[in-house]
Amino acid sequence: MSTPNAAPAFYTVENYHQQDSIGFLLHQAKVRLTQHIDEQISGHGITAAQWAVLKQMSAGTTASALCRCSGHDTGSMTRMLDRLEEKGLICRERSTTDRRVVELHTTPAGQELLGQVVPLVVNALNQSLQGFSAEEFELAKSLLRRMIGNLDEHRES
Repeated sequence: MSTPNAAPAFYTVENYHQQDSIGFLLHQAKVRLTQHIDEQISGHGITAAQWAVLKQMSAGTTASALCRCSGHDTGSMTRMLDRLEEKGLICRERSTTDRRVVELHTTPAGQELLGQVVPLVVNALNQSLQGFSAEEFELAKSLLRRMIGNLDEHRES
């Protein structure tokens, strides 16, 4: 007996095929989008993964917040931040309110690079959405947000 709010079981052990799995399809879309963005911004000496971190931290943040948002573990995030710092794109500063916290900021060079790369990323995103109507675009975002919310709710319970 199902509860009124129970979601239908779209997958069963019998009908599950990896190539038709939402998770697999989302992953494939992300891989291809990341590869496309990498190709578009390669001339700027930064990868799509580095760009995403740099963009997220352009308003200032901490490494732990970046890890939560990106899904990277602390070790890989530290290595990425080291590379961005070596390139002169970010700086680390000890918090004045909590010495345990290291705040991250983009440097003027990082801000300049963002100004050059954001249009290329926007173009790559628009290329990935070719043929979508405005309604399909909004629906896709809505469905993905709902899926994220479902997973967040499941994780919290």
